Amino acid sequence: MTRFDDDDPAGRRKLAAEAINAHREQGSPYLTLKADPADIEGDPADEDAEEAPPWIQFSEDVLNLDVTDEERERLDALLSEFPAFKVRQLEQPETAEGTNVRIGALADAARVAQFVDRTFQEVYGLPEDFQLWATEI
Repeated sequence: MTRFDDDDPAGRRKLAAEAINAHREQGSPYLTLKADPADIEGDPADEDAEEAPPWIQFSEDVLNLDVTDEERERLDALLSEFPAFKVRQLEQPETAEGTNVRIGALADAARVAQFVDRTFQEVYGLPEDFQLWATEI
């Protein structure tokens, strides 16, 4: 891989697919894709609040992500369009708000990348021109 970020839909999907292929070829423990913090819309009245950018990890054909209850509903709707992607595990730690979701993603890199890009936009509500980073491969 020669680049690690992109901000247009086709470029982000290509970046994610390349990162997934690199992860698979290298046999690395996991791949982390995350949105640029600058693309997160926070409450302008709360200058001290820093919301962590959404992230998705990929390892051994499993996507790992954290969602709020509202995001979980949107994730379920998105999953209905990807029949090869199935929720494998849900964890709701007492010390955290939301749910950690593990999704089996038995698909080629391009299809996984498409799902990842749409998750950032449709589940996390990021704008169409958000910047995606491949931070760990």
